[in-house]
Amino acid sequence: MKIAVISDIHANYDALLALPGGYDELWVLGDLVNYGPQPSEVVDYISQRASLIVRGNHDHCIAYGEDPRCTPRFRAMATATRKITEQMLSESQKRYLHDLPLRADTQRGNTRFCLLHSVPSDPLYGHYGETSDRWPAESESAGADVLFVGHTHKPFLKQIDGRTVCNPGSLGQPTHGNPEACYALWEDGQIELKSFAYPVEETVRKIFAMPVEEKIQRELAKVLRKGKA
Repeated sequence: MKIAVISDIHANYDALLALPGGYDELWVLGDLVNYGPQPSEVVDYISQRASLIVRGNHDHCIAYGEDPRCTPRFRAMATATRKITEQMLSESQKRYLHDLPLRADTQRGNTRFCLLHSVPSDPLYGHYGETSDRWPAESESAGADVLFVGHTHKPFLKQIDGRTVCNPGSLGQPTHGNPEACYALWEDGQIELKSFAYPVEETVRKIFAMPVEEKIQRELAKVLRKGKA
């Protein structure tokens, strides 16, 4: 069995469409919306194809009207695109985001999985990088063999006391140092971090057509082109 695990799509439909196929299941770690130009298309695609999905802080922002608590670097971009996202999504799409769970637990064969946008202690907003000393406690509290998390937009894979923690990175707004979209592939007990090229300039063109001020457009385009904040 092959399972593709993606996170932080951020309304980047071009990257989502370019995701390599051949997998049996698609798991999504949240943040379908905000920042990007096509939130409606992304929500429809994921709602029709994902086997498991959890709610991210930006999904929560749109569905519940709460602050996504972005870093200062991204706050202005999130605020500007939030208004556009709210206008583009239908009421049924917003309800879909509203009803997404914060956590998903499942098992395939003998392997137990826990899916979160962030971490067990703070599933929407906890922001722990690969080297954080919080991972032993967080992975133990998950109660699973494999813990999949997103939120930071930076991929990593680590073993802790017989458990695996994997962040697939961001599909739609990667900040790992290059513009390639990131994801993870679980196949018969093995996890591989992967990336692929997608038509970045097509997404940038759509961003410059969004009704937000030019400064925001330039900032969003810069992140996608450089793959870093």
